[in-house]
Amino acid sequence: MRKQIHRRGNVFVHQQPAGVVWQDDKGFHFLYHPAYVAQQPAAPPISLTMPVRAEPYYSKTELFPFFDNLIPEGWLLDLATETWKLSAYDRMGLLLTVCRDCIGAVHVEGEIPEDALTPDNV
Repeated sequence: MRKQIHRRGNVFVHQQPAGVVWQDDKGFHFLYHPAYVAQQPAAPPISLTMPVRAEPYYSKTELFPFFDNLIPEGWLLDLATETWKLSAYDRMGLLLTVCRDCIGAVHVEGEIPEDALTPDNV
């Protein structure tokens, strides 16, 4: 039986597709696109803590600190949670909703999940 992907977003660096971040029953994952990895050493990593590599990154319990730090804080977080009716504790939901237009080189475009999404589609 295949595991369902609950939520997923495309990650861009300088408007170039760089990878995919997703959450499923096992936790949080990030994977650089093979085409992005093939551009090494020219393609920059999304973060110094997440260098470009072919293997996926995995976190069982929490969103990766780099992605979590893209989410606004303080009054901007309050505004986002009120506007989109999200919990401040739903870090993946916030990432996919409010990080389409971030300050800096990286942004995340959330996708609407489909019932049939599987890790094979990532």
